[in-house]
Amino acid sequence: MKLLAIETATEACSVALWVDGEVRERHEIAPRRHTELVLPWAEALLAEAGIVRRQLDAIACGRGPGAFTGVRLAVAITQGLALALDRPVLAVSTLAALAMQAGRSDTILAAIDARMGEVYAGLFVRDADGLVSPLGGERLDAPAALALPEAATLAGVGTGFAAEGGVLRERLGARLLECRAEALPHAAAVARLGARAFRRGEAIAAEKLEPAYLRDKVALTLAEQYKR
Repeated sequence: MKLLAIETATEACSVALWVDGEVRERHEIAPRRHTELVLPWAEALLAEAGIVRRQLDAIACGRGPGAFTGVRLAVAITQGLALALDRPVLAVSTLAALAMQAGRSDTILAAIDARMGEVYAGLFVRDADGLVSPLGGERLDAPAALALPEAATLAGVGTGFAAEGGVLRERLGARLLECRAEALPHAAAVARLGARAFRRGEAIAAEKLEPAYLRDKVALTLAEQYKR
């Protein structure tokens, strides 16, 4: 299986190539440079692996949640490549890709700073294959109001744990086996999760790929900013 993966939902720009279980990746904290980096990185990874675009079996996309512009970019590039190559796509949760960064617990709370006093969050469990699966839906809420999991211990990962002064981290306290508040999602994880989805027959047509925003509103009004 040959799979290209794209993840641009946060300030990290990330592209990965899965070739029969081997993963190559380009990853960089590059705010506002995602557009200029994604396609050149993809071509470089293909060249390193000695393959061309038409040999790809599918394109995997980190479909959010995350920054609106970053999520739109990943979806648009994935759809464009897939349509041009007549290949299917694999929609992978950005929070699931983030959860793959945790290392000390089978139960993982992944959270991304959504700005405006809120976080995107999802609870995941690590499977026997080392990959993660969701435990419930993904949510958008203030860190102080977010419903916390019942697990006795868990790992916390993502910038949501630093949001609003680290409220989420404080609420979980000693239940956190580890907390990686600096972690960002990687395309290598999108590739691994996408490969599993491909084997399960979960690939979809490019035109059916949809972003997961979780929020319709992108900015506070002046009145709301004044109240803060």
